[in-house]
Amino acid sequence: MLGTALLAVTFWGATPVATKLAVSGFDPLAVGLLRTLLAGLLAVPLLALARLAPPKAPAGRALLAVSALGGFVLFPLLFSLGLGRTSAAHGALILAVLPIFTGLIAAALERRRPRARWWLGAGLAIAGTVWLIAGRFGLAGPGASLSGDLLVMASALAASTGYVAGARAARDTGTWAVTFWGLALGGLALLPVLPFVVAPAELVQAEASVWLSLLYLAGVASILAYAAWYWALGQGDIARTGLIQFAQPVVGLVLAALILREALTWPLLLAAFVIIGGVALAQGKPS
Repeated sequence: MLGTALLAVTFWGATPVATKLAVSGFDPLAVGLLRTLLAGLLAVPLLALARLAPPKAPAGRALLAVSALGGFVLFPLLFSLGLGRTSAAHGALILAVLPIFTGLIAAALERRRPRARWWLGAGLAIAGTVWLIAGRFGLAGPGASLSGDLLVMASALAASTGYVAGARAARDTGTWAVTFWGLALGGLALLPVLPFVVAPAELVQAEASVWLSLLYLAGVASILAYAAWYWALGQGDIARTGLIQFAQPVVGLVLAALILREALTWPLLLAAFVIIGGVALAQGKPS
C-alpha cells in the first residue's frame, strides 16, 4: 500500500522534468493544452466503462466546472508557461506549497480558523518559497527566472482552487467521477483553441522524446498517478499515507539534477529544507 502511494508521488514528482522536456520541443502554451487534451481523450472511455455520472445538482456541477477550470485548464497552461521560463527544480519546490494554498482556500470557504502550528508551518513554507523566487545570492541558478517562478506560483493557486472545488463536488459523486469528468471537460474546453496554438506541421515534426514527455504528463501524471494514489488511500491509514507526499519535491529535485543536469546549489537546498519542513509542520491541514 505505501509502495503504491510512493509510486504515485514519484509519478507526480517527475512532472516538472517531463514538462521541461516537453517545452523543449513545443511552445509552452501548446504543451499545457496538449497535456489536457490527451488526458481528456483517455478519460472519456474510462467514464463510459465505469459508468461514472457527473453531479446532478446545479451546485455540484458548478463545483465540477471550477475544478476542471482550475486543475485541468489553468494549472497545466500556467505551469507549462512557467517551466518554459524557469528550472524544473524551482517548479518542483514551488509546487510543494500546494497543501498550504489548498488549506488556506478550504479554511476561508468553510470559515475555520487554522491552529497556531499550521500558521507556523505555512509561514515557513511561504517564506522559503519567497526566498526561492527572489533568486538572490545565486539562488535562482541557471535557467530560473522571476517571471517563470511567478507563473508556477499562479499555477499552484489555480490547482489548489480546483482541488478544493473538486473535493466538495466529490461528496456527492465520488473522487473518480470528479477527476475523469474534470479531465474530459478540461479537454473539451481547450479543443477549440488547438488550431490557433499548434500547427499540424509541429505535431509531425516533434521528436519522439517530446511526445513521450507529453504522453507521460497526460497518461501517467494525470491518470495513473491518481489511480495509484486513491487506491493507496483507500487501503490504509490516510494520515500516514498522506505523509509520503513530502517526498514529491525531493523526487523532482533529484530528477532535475540527474536528467536535466540542473545544479543543486546550497541556497537551493536550504530553500527546499525550509519549504518542505514548513509543509510537514503544517501537515497540510488547516485545523
